[in-house]
Amino acid sequence: ASQAALAKIHLNEAGHAVAKRFELYINGIEIANAYQELTQAQEQAHRFAADNQTRRAQGKPPVQADMALLHALEAGLPECSGIALGFDRLLMLSVGAQSLDEVLSFSLARC
Repeated sequence: ASQAALAKIHLNEAGHAVAKRFELYINGIEIANAYQELTQAQEQAHRFAADNQTRRAQGKPPVQADMALLHALEAGLPECSGIALGFDRLLMLSVGAQSLDEVLSFSLARC
């Protein structure tokens, strides 16, 4: 739950807070990341504030809360979820590349 700032959280059978999310790994490489969206504006605002409190305690500057997201949540985001597929990572695995730089057209190594 601590690593899923935008995902819904629920309590599992043992009473532990768990994020409603998953990651797909192939051969130790993360290919996709998915989660059920948090749709409650008040909870998201609380998470933003808690994150900034942690940042301050660590001597880091606070981060501006995403007000556009909070306004969208207040307007009423329907229940939804999604998955982000790393096409570049999938391509890397399919051609046997050892790094992403080998499959990216404009990698930092080539600049």
